[in-house]
Amino acid sequence: MFEIYKAINNQLNEALDTAFAKEALAAKEAGESLDPQLMRASKPEFGDFQVNGALTLAKKIKQPPRHIAETIIRQLEKNSRFNDLCYPPKLAGPGFINLTIKNESLIQELSVRLKDKHLGVPRVTNSYTEKKLKPIIVDFSSPNIAKEMHVGHLRSTIIGDSIARVLSFRGYEVLRLNHVGDWGTQFGMLITYLKLVIPEALTTANLINIGDLVDFYRKAKKQFDDDEYFQQCSREEVVRLQQGNKESLEAWRLLCEQSRQEFQKIYDRLDIKLCERGESFYNPFLMDVVTDLKELGLLVEDEGAQCVFLEGITGKEGKALPLIVQKSDGGFNYATTDLAAIRYRLRFPPNGDGAGRIIYVTDSGQANHFSSVFQVAKRAEWIPEKCKLEHVPFGLVQGEDGKKLKTRSGETVRLKDLLDEAIERAKVDIEKRLHEENREESQEFIDHVSSTIGIGAVKYADLSQNRTTNYQFSFDRMLSLQGNTAPYLLYALVRIAGINRKGGDFDIFKKPLQFSKPQEWILIRELLKFDDVILVVEEELLPNRLCSYLFELSQTFNRFYDQIPVLKAQEPARSSRLALCQLTRDVLKKGLDLLGISTLERM
Repeated sequence: MFEIYKAINNQLNEALDTAFAKEALAAKEAGESLDPQLMRASKPEFGDFQVNGALTLAKKIKQPPRHIAETIIRQLEKNSRFNDLCYPPKLAGPGFINLTIKNESLIQELSVRLKDKHLGVPRVTNSYTEKKLKPIIVDFSSPNIAKEMHVGHLRSTIIGDSIARVLSFRGYEVLRLNHVGDWGTQFGMLITYLKLVIPEALTTANLINIGDLVDFYRKAKKQFDDDEYFQQCSREEVVRLQQGNKESLEAWRLLCEQSRQEFQKIYDRLDIKLCERGESFYNPFLMDVVTDLKELGLLVEDEGAQCVFLEGITGKEGKALPLIVQKSDGGFNYATTDLAAIRYRLRFPPNGDGAGRIIYVTDSGQANHFSSVFQVAKRAEWIPEKCKLEHVPFGLVQGEDGKKLKTRSGETVRLKDLLDEAIERAKVDIEKRLHEENREESQEFIDHVSSTIGIGAVKYADLSQNRTTNYQFSFDRMLSLQGNTAPYLLYALVRIAGINRKGGDFDIFKKPLQFSKPQEWILIRELLKFDDVILVVEEELLPNRLCSYLFELSQTFNRFYDQIPVLKAQEPARSSRLALCQLTRDVLKKGLDLLGISTLERM
């Protein structure tokens, strides 16, 4: 549940702290702490806020809650700043205090938002220290070289992008890292196989396309599993690669570049900005991880492998599970690379990134892996005080049958194909509506609108779900103009754009804003929630919170516009209502931008 308008909320908390001062002292003497419990009112008829602290305090200091609430109300009424902000507080039930913000205060806050390019969302500041705020790393997308991006990469990519956008909007320095799988045994397999079937592909750029490369990888994997000699040759190729063999490195570079070009095509379509830093980047630091852990006494040899035995994580027999850091053959694994990445990302420049928060956006199946890696990093004391490591898990994308989304042939859906189909379906729908409306538009217009709607619909359908759960993918639902969908929100924006065009130029600050209709006040209150919604998303890393808010705002605006005349109203109502239209447009547009969704003026 969102608090209403954070700026006003903060002022109220200050007034309540003063009003509760005497009771807080009594609670402290009783060995208890006090929270005024300011929260959003449970029903509109109770006002804007509800103060429930009197009920909790009554049990602590053994006084009737209504008596405490009456005392608090008397203290509040003595506070001039509170009286400027709120109507007289009302006592309800056994000791609830209901608060309603004055219309003048709402208009004042609305005016601030209209002038503020950040729409009331506070920017992070560093007023308490001269040190620069530490950057935040968002680690997301992370496809594997020599494999095509599939629907499973969709969630990591767009969830991570939205989180990065919100954090950047708040003012943080955000490093968007793409931890691609560009190192390891798979390259030994692939290079060995290509030497046998098409060796010129290892010396000539773009000789084979990504589809053929994926096919070669599958065949290489099968031969690796079935042929011991091929397996041995592949491992020897990995050793040559790790030792810096010139020919092996050139072959690896060509394969990576070919995949990278294909990834970029997807990122361009999705408007995703990333800094690629693959597993290979951390290769020089892997032995440092082993050395550090060994010096700290955390490494234990187990069957020839170097391990850290985890605390609180046990296997079937009740024994502590090991996290293998170096294999018995001297090689390294994903855990080693992730430990090296954490160590590098938290160290200060020039030997690291100096991050203060690292967010990993991956599927929920990797939860145990990250829990283990984070534990080792903590025990190694690599995590500075106040720095946070967070795994942001997400569920599966399912078909409408509730099973993992696959093609009819049973293969994983390629992300490219999914986006193509979304755009084509949007195009068919647009052309049908244009025909029904007897409208003529250029092919360029149709292509632009269908691409914007198709890709926006795919993104929004995913982001509007709680990321921790699986969700069922449905083109029909996501492309609908009704319900909690991208097309519904885009249409609301197009509607407002039309109002603005007809409304012409006006200066909303020449005359004071005036409102008198209930629908106006309902829309104002909804608009003033935007700042707190953003703060909630920053804390919880749940983009669906923002989606829910934007949908509710769109519904509230549509009810307002359907019931209240805007363009035909007389002044000052006309300008005041156009101001509400303008702020609604700005909030919706910014909200969709934070989800990575482009908007339209016409559709």
